[in-house]
Amino acid sequence: MKVLVHLEHEGGVIKRGSLSALSFARDVASQTDGAVTGLIVGGDVGDAAADAARYAPVLVADDTALQSVVAGAHAQVIAKAITSGGFDLVVGAATSAGKDVLGRVGGLLGGFMASDVVGHEVRDGALLFRRPMFAGSAIATVRLRGGPQVVTVRDSSYEPSDAAAEPGAISALSVDTASLPVDVQVTGAPASKGGRPDVTEAQVVVSGGRAWKSSDDFEAHVGALADLLGGAAGSSRALVDSGITPNELQVGQTGKIVAPQLYLALGISGAVQHLAGMRNSKVIAAINEDRDAPIFQISDYGIVGDVYELVPALIEKLKAADA
Repeated sequence: MKVLVHLEHEGGVIKRGSLSALSFARDVASQTDGAVTGLIVGGDVGDAAADAARYAPVLVADDTALQSVVAGAHAQVIAKAITSGGFDLVVGAATSAGKDVLGRVGGLLGGFMASDVVGHEVRDGALLFRRPMFAGSAIATVRLRGGPQVVTVRDSSYEPSDAAAEPGAISALSVDTASLPVDVQVTGAPASKGGRPDVTEAQVVVSGGRAWKSSDDFEAHVGALADLLGGAAGSSRALVDSGITPNELQVGQTGKIVAPQLYLALGISGAVQHLAGMRNSKVIAAINEDRDAPIFQISDYGIVGDVYELVPALIEKLKAADA
């Protein structure tokens, strides 16, 4: 199969989730006697294109009209790249932006899409995908009939790709800016509080749940612990609904899907919707007053206790260790 990989980037560097998608694409190409090409879309993306070329040949759509990630505009450019290049499969990371953009690409190309893929195999010449269903309680094996096929991949299921032995060629992809939709305009993007990484990119995620009573308490405990560990702060939907945390921190089926090396659940009971968003984390540790909380059923480590007592003690221990 001829595979195109949509590579998300930030600060001129390819994101970890896209490198996992690239590993998936390489494996599919090796099993189907195919080839892999990367795709960079954006404005002033020379550095990102150079970084991408370390892994594969790259198509680059570079235009100021694409500076912001507006799904409608980016999807139109990607769909054009697929059809003009004769690609059989387009792959991207199952991030919020990836699913938004590639979901639209799937619609533009006829709807042959599988999202949140966690595994794959080639059987009797057909490419099959494994993806979670029913909030992660079941894994379905699906086959897409027709194409081009569009797939988003969960980065926890595939290790980030290594650089190729030789850098790939960089080719420009023309952009017809006059045809791009202009009904959505990005006027600004707030920076993460404290310069913390996004929960989908961080290797350590510290999340707070219903136990926290205010935004100040959340920041003084969950945020402070995340900073000490060099990680991201996340939250359950309960805190978002109550206005304690912003929507971009929500982890879960209706929030962001994360799979860090370490996930700390502080005062989170573990509703099935939340578990669907973080159960693929490598190591899960939890603190909760309820010894029967569902979060303990999937935790590698757990403490039954009050987060208002245990988290400050943990913070002081970490500060002392760094002193």
